[in-house]
Parts: sequence; structure tokens; C-alpha cells
Amino acid sequence: MSRRATIRTAHDDATLLARAISPDNTDEMTTTVERDDAEGRLVTRIDRETTSGLQSTVDDYVVNLEVAIDIASQARAVQGDQPTDTGPVSDHDTDSDTTHNE
Repeated sequence: MSRRATIRTAHDDATLLARAISPDNTDEMTTTVERDDAEGRLVTRIDRETTSGLQSTVDDYVVNLEVAIDIASQARAVQGDQPTDTGPVSDHDTDSDTTHNE
């Protein structure tokens, strides 16, 4: 018999958090984002064969989510109104007065 847990949490940027925590998901886990008007809901479903395995996986997931939330909130505070995409690193200004010495 399989044990199951579904964890739903509401976030301002649920998509960002889903991308941050999904790489840590095991094969027994799925993370999706549900929209509820302006607020997103992160939904993670966990299936495990044992109660202790389920408990351990839920505990790990909650810790990972707490870390992702903390990092995202810290990044928002530091980033402010700065752009989130600066383009490819190889792009450069062709009108630059920079001289390269070799």
C-alpha cells in the first residue's frame, strides 16, 4: 500500500519556487503550479511505500522549500528594480571605447 501526501502553499512567485525546488524532487514526487487569480499555489504530491519514507521526504521537501523562499526573498530585496535578464554574456557594445591589450 502506498502512502501519499499533497502539500499546497500559496506564493507571490510560485513558478520561481517550483523551478528552484523541482531539481531536488525524487521520482516519487511531482511539483506543479496552480493559479488562483494573482496568487500562485505550489502543489507537490509525494507517493512513498512506507510511512517513514513519506515522513522523511516531506521533511526534506519542507526544508528545501523554506530555503528557496528565503533565497528568493533575499534576492528580491537586493535586486529591487534591476533587470532580471541581462542577455547573453557574449553580447558586447560595438561602440565601446575600450582598448584590448594583448
